[in-house]
Amino acid sequence: MPKLKTKSGAKKRFRFTATGKLKANYAYKRHMLRRRSQKMKRKARGTFVIDPSDFKILKVFMPYG
Repeated sequence: MPKLKTKSGAKKRFRFTATGKLKANYAYKRHMLRRRSQKMKRKARGTFVIDPSDFKILKVFMPYG
């Protein structure tokens, strides 16, 4: 059986937690931050766990996670 390839973009953007969930960084934090509210910037610190509805397709992108 051939090995499955991992999507390059997915492996750069997502990481698996120890329990098998996926975590990612928040979007809209790179530039033009002066127009974003302080509340939004504060809530977008760190990482978040991916929703189970999105987990299905990402599991296909990252078969060995």
